[in-house]
Amino acid sequence: MRISRTLAALAVACTTLLAMAGTPTPGTAATGAPYCGITWGSADKDAGTLSGAPLIEVRTGRHDCFDRVVFEFDGAVTGYAVGYGETYTEGEGLALSPYTAGDALLRVSLRAPGYDGEHVATVPYRVGEHAATVLRYQTLRDVVFGGSYEGYSTFAVGVRARLPFRVLVLTGPGTHSRIVLDVAHQWQQ
Repeated sequence: MRISRTLAALAVACTTLLAMAGTPTPGTAATGAPYCGITWGSADKDAGTLSGAPLIEVRTGRHDCFDRVVFEFDGAVTGYAVGYGETYTEGEGLALSPYTAGDALLRVSLRAPGYDGEHVATVPYRVGEHAATVLRYQTLRDVVFGGSYEGYSTFAVGVRARLPFRVLVLTGPGTHSRIVLDVAHQWQQ
């Protein structure tokens, strides 16, 4: 008897809490509206194929609703895999999390080399070096080069928290192409 009364009281308390969770506190805005219209989510994103066009530049930018990392290539590139989780150096398998700032880590695998046809590096950083300065960014905390091996280039992108992100493939300028990673500043308003 005592157990059934306890379970009944617990059920009433849970129902009350669930009902209150959907009700905004007076004087505050209701949650659930997309932040800046962003509906990207945080699931892994994967597309495109392997390319021989080398990576030539990595740069970052701050925007009102998100921070951006741009990977530019000397030719057409469409292939990438981006998702939250541990990032390992290409060819060695060394974890980059101890060397990357941020409370969450985006692993970025670009399906293009960081070297030219003679295997000469086309980017100025070595494995484990910081590829960008992100001082005063709202979301980005670090961009670390994980190396380039067998046609793939890897980066660890440290962010403030696990937040929504998107990946875009852009053509130009000229014969160049870009893979763009945008990470939102927050989930909802």
